[in-house]
Amino acid sequence: MLIVQVHVHVKAECIDAFRQASVENASHSVKEPGIARFDVIEQLDDPTRFLLVEVYRDADAPAPHKETAHYAKWRDTVAEMMASPRTSLKYSNVFPADGGW
Repeated sequence: MLIVQVHVHVKAECIDAFRQASVENASHSVKEPGIARFDVIEQLDDPTRFLLVEVYRDADAPAPHKETAHYAKWRDTVAEMMASPRTSLKYSNVFPADGGW
């Protein structure tokens, strides 16, 4: 398993559009065989900050994900919405066991 947390800070006027584009991307992403979860989370005390939690079944799964039409559409749609460049952190799974995802 590969778990990626993507930290996103969007412009205040783009909150709704970013949320909509990200939910659309996530709803397609969870249908990919290499993706176990794809969560879009909005920070309570600052709605301009989002966290994408992407759980891949293996370390090779992000590459085909980034080749999908829905990812390309999301990437291009949200590019100008960023208040700052997005960042990411990568993790390995500890608990529950991989089968629990």
